[in-house]
Amino acid sequence: MTQEIKFTDLGLSQPLLQAINDVGYTIPTPVQAQAIPLVLQGGDLLAGAQTGTGKTAGFTLPILHLLSAKPIELKPGRPRCLILVPTRELAAQVEESVKTYGKYLKHTSMVMFGGVGIGPQHARLKKPLDILVATPGRLLDHLGQRTLDLSGVEILVLDEADRMLDMGFIRDIKKILVVLPKQRQNLLFSATFSDEIKELAEGLLHNPGFVSVARRNTASELVEQSVHLVQQSHKRDLMSHLIKHNDWKQVLIFTRTKHGANRLAEKLVKDGIPAAAIHGNKSQSARTKALAEFKNGTLPVLVATDIAARGLDIDQLPQVVNFELPNVPEDYVHRIGRTGRAGSSGAAVSLVDPEELKLLKDIERLIKREIPKVTAEGFVPPTRLEPEAPRPPRPQQQRRPQGAPGRTSNGPSRSSENRNQAPRSPHAGRDPSRQQRQPSALLSKPVSEQSQKNLSEAARHQAMAQTPIFAPAPIHRGNRNK
Repeated sequence: MTQEIKFTDLGLSQPLLQAINDVGYTIPTPVQAQAIPLVLQGGDLLAGAQTGTGKTAGFTLPILHLLSAKPIELKPGRPRCLILVPTRELAAQVEESVKTYGKYLKHTSMVMFGGVGIGPQHARLKKPLDILVATPGRLLDHLGQRTLDLSGVEILVLDEADRMLDMGFIRDIKKILVVLPKQRQNLLFSATFSDEIKELAEGLLHNPGFVSVARRNTASELVEQSVHLVQQSHKRDLMSHLIKHNDWKQVLIFTRTKHGANRLAEKLVKDGIPAAAIHGNKSQSARTKALAEFKNGTLPVLVATDIAARGLDIDQLPQVVNFELPNVPEDYVHRIGRTGRAGSSGAAVSLVDPEELKLLKDIERLIKREIPKVTAEGFVPPTRLEPEAPRPPRPQQQRRPQGAPGRTSNGPSRSSENRNQAPRSPHAGRDPSRQQRQPSALLSKPVSEQSQKNLSEAARHQAMAQTPIFAPAPIHRGNRNK
């Protein structure tokens, strides 16, 4: 019989063990038990684990140990460890873990992301710094302004690397890698192992250790999955019915678009169900407030887009709903990974329109199982549907010429979330006279359906036709009506 491994068996320092004991942990998760000893050896690491398996502690704990074992004189704005993450929420969560586990050590840490003023970050960078947790866009802002020095980085972590690739951060990551010291320890953590992740790992890691605590791209066995087949126009009513009928006290709902998140939250509130939406257009303070209320249970329903929900860490979230299926099957694994965490059971419900059946088949092929189809007891579809609310226009200054050079930003003016929305018909809900005129060069080279399958979500979005904010009325020359 195999003896159970404890944190005291992993070689961590006493201050770290005391901090672990304070939060009530004694037994490491599988990814922690495998990753921590490998990181402590000082080599590179490629680690794959589903969301909620404890991989954040799998790298923060050994990093804190390594830095404390080799103290040096710190310089302002020159971190020893850089942790790159895709979103603001995940950045805040990781830095919170650094503070929690390092509270008995003298290390200093900082979180850096867009969507907030850069001034306070400038002020913080004027002080000594051990660990920097950052999103790529805002990090490049500081590098461009020369307020940050990465020449002293000893350890680099890419967390949620698969999500960073999906969001189109690969160019930003390459720009950051160029300014880092060549001699460093590299740790790559990912919830899924795609071929793109393997390619990134081959160029980044040197003779890495390998950790994988689940089969490639699999959903947690602790999550009970089900599908409701329902027309798109009836989904909001069905969502309201399911919450009331099942008396759900805490449910996270995923939508494809920010507009869809807003509409669903408004519908639920109208039906007497407290709900809030979080997405890239919400201010950071509004997102933080909604997340805090959802975590402490005062807000029962949180409607979120995929990117906004990254970093949401709740130990026993009982219910996740896919209001629409994601276009990328791996995103389904990420979504339902919000429940069934740390050994707890959970349920994931998907509302599937007939047009989404192909997406459902792709997901079932990925997770290698068929998801049961169920019916909603007592639900009667409405005979009269609510009129479609008009989408608020986007400010004109946010538009960028197609093909213009630029990099990803985490600021409010160009949320990375905009590049991860589901493709929608350019004529859906639009006046045909307002459609954008495409240059003949673009029209002559359409992106084929087959080639789109090989593109990332961000690349597919960039390849689709973009609807203009303002389009002039057509000008008719000559006297054709005479």
